[in-house]
Parts: sequence; C-alpha cells; structure tokens
Amino acid sequence: MKTNKLATVIRLANPQFWLLTIGSGLIAIHLTLVWKAENTNLLGTSFLSWAAVSFIVWEKRDNLNLESGVLSSFLGLALIWIALIRSASLSSFGGFLYALPFIFGLGLALIASGFQGLKQYIGELITLLFLSIPKLLPEWVIYKITLLTAKSSAFILWYIGFDVTLAGINIYLPNGSVEVLHGCSGIDLISQMLGLAVLFLLMFPQAWQYKILVPIVAATVGFIMNSGRVALMTVLVAKDNINAFDYWHSGNGSLLFSIISVLIFGLFCWIIIGHDESKDAKF
Repeated sequence: MKTNKLATVIRLANPQFWLLTIGSGLIAIHLTLVWKAENTNLLGTSFLSWAAVSFIVWEKRDNLNLESGVLSSFLGLALIWIALIRSASLSSFGGFLYALPFIFGLGLALIASGFQGLKQYIGELITLLFLSIPKLLPEWVIYKITLLTAKSSAFILWYIGFDVTLAGINIYLPNGSVEVLHGCSGIDLISQMLGLAVLFLLMFPQAWQYKILVPIVAATVGFIMNSGRVALMTVLVAKDNINAFDYWHSGNGSLLFSIISVLIFGLFCWIIIGHDESKDAKF
C-alpha cells in the first residue's frame, strides 16, 4: 500500500519553500519581460495582480492541500517549460505576455495541488485570466468600448468648459485633437479592476447584491479613470505639450491612474467591510 501511494502522490520536503521559490522566479520573469517590452500599462496591471494573488495565497498557505499526482505535476511543469521556451524564442511578445501569468499560475497550481486541488486557486486563476481578457475580446467589442471611452472623455471636457467636438473616436479641441485607439480604450484597466473585485469577494464573502455591485463598481472606476486620462491627454495635445502627453500616455503617468483606481476601489471595499462589521456589532 505504501508503494502505491508513493507512486501516485508526490510530497515534497518543505513544499511551501520550493513553491515560493518557483513562484517568485516566474513572477520576476514575467515582470522583466513586460518591462523589456516597454508595455507600461501591462506592467502596472501585472504588478498589482501578482501582488494581490501572492498575498491571498500567502494568507491561506497553512490551509492549502499541497499534494499533487505524477500526471498533474508533469502537466504543470510542461506548461511552465513550454511557456519559458516560447518567451525566450520570441522577438515580439504581443498578446503572449498577457496570457503568460495565467499559464504560469495554472502550471504552478497543478504542481502544488494537482487536478483535485485546483479548486483552491479558482479565484486567483480567474484574476490572472483577466490580464489576458484584452487580447481575447473580439475587435468589435473593443471598438465599442473605445467609442464609449471617446464619448465619456468628450463629455468630461465639455462639462468642465472646453469647446469640444466628437466625431467617432476622434476628439477635437480648437487647437488640437486625439484619436482614441484600442490601446487607450481602458480594457486593460477595467480587466485589472475586475480581477481585484474577484479577489475581494473571495477574501470577504458578501451577500448576493454585493456580489453584483462590487464588479460593477470596479469596472466603472476603471472606465471613468481611463476616460479622465484620455481627456487630460487631449488637453495636453491642444496645448502642444508633447512631453507631458508622452508621460501620461506611455510613461509613469499611466501607472498613476491605475494606482488611483485601485485606491478608490479599495476605499469602496473598506466601506463595505465597515458596514458589515457595524451590522454584526448591532447583533
């Protein structure tokens, strides 16, 4: 009986240490690849998502079942190995960088807990999957969201007093204009916020109405913040301030909007938690 059990189940000495080491290495590899690709939006989104997922897994580490079968471990290693080889051979990463976190996460989960244990990481894997959503959506969906972003940005400019004209995805001011392309549609930020919403609901189970409200608020915050960013860049183009435009478009300024979005959503989550605690205190 002992021989059969050893043949079907793998138990590592100090599994948490080895999984932590492998996981940290995979995260470092992905962030390095994104940094080299100079994809600022994905870098910020990936950093926040990896940090949140790592925190959740670390918090429940003592309750995880770390037993994996031979087949599941082999499949997990194969996924990671193939992904690493592919990333080393590509000269242009494109959408592969968006899918890499989910591939790494799935591979590591299979190594750690096997097929039966995947359910322990459903929320974390969904969060990482949201990173690849921008590359999985069909073109017409992205165009519709881009069009909504252009309309929202034009409305913001009109509301604060600018003489703005909108034609499709083009926003015109008297001294300049911008064309809202797919990269500025806000899909990346919205996906990031939805991933964080999933993690919040996993950490703090809520009533059904909050399970609907939380993702809606997360997506709305991401959409509005990105619309504000596009409006700001339109003003900078009109003022012929190209350096500032580059900063907010592809520099560190774009990360600032992601951080503010997360902080606003975090405040909303904090209010919900405080409301639940006050209700419990009454009883």
